[in-house]
Amino acid sequence: MAPLRRGLDGIGAGPFTTVSYHAFTPDIRTAARVLGEQVELACAHSAGRSAVVIGYSLGGLVARYYVQVLGGDAHVVLVITLATPHGGTAAALLAPPHPLLRQLRPGSGLLTELAAPAAGCRTRFVAFYSDLDEVVIPASRGRVDHPDLTARNVLVPGVGHLTLPLHQPVIGQVRSLLTAARQTSCDSVLRRVAPAQPGRQRKAVPKTQPPFP
Repeated sequence: MAPLRRGLDGIGAGPFTTVSYHAFTPDIRTAARVLGEQVELACAHSAGRSAVVIGYSLGGLVARYYVQVLGGDAHVVLVITLATPHGGTAAALLAPPHPLLRQLRPGSGLLTELAAPAAGCRTRFVAFYSDLDEVVIPASRGRVDHPDLTARNVLVPGVGHLTLPLHQPVIGQVRSLLTAARQTSCDSVLRRVAPAQPGRQRKAVPKTQPPFP
């Protein structure tokens, strides 16, 4: 995440706080509670301003669980995920039986919990995913496809799982999102990524942003 952090310097969107989770964290729910403590502390130190959370890979699921299940939508206006297996991944079926990896298996208890109704969730989502992600299999599982969540899914073609957060067009889009989040409403932030289609309701099944050139 260090190159991404450096790529976001100088836009006046800070302060930035990095929250890490240990590889042996019992599960995503525990990591989400730790994230929540850090987010709420940061908001308190920023005169109650809302936060934007950027989550890479598993970190995106941690952020989503916090805002969708633990009430974090009261503090987080936008979650940006990079190469996150929102729908799980077939790769986890072949992985060792670590508790975290079991939660990434399609149909796991945690993913079923995230698929439950979430009509009151106020946080918006932008999910960057790639068609060449060797960890999120199939690639479509990197999308936020939930009828109650307002989200944009941004396809980044030809970029691997480890490379996506280093990809300069992605960093540029994240910079634009953070700048817009400081200056405008959250709905306007989403329009910066993909214009809303005329005549369509925004609380619809998320649409896919056209891929990067």
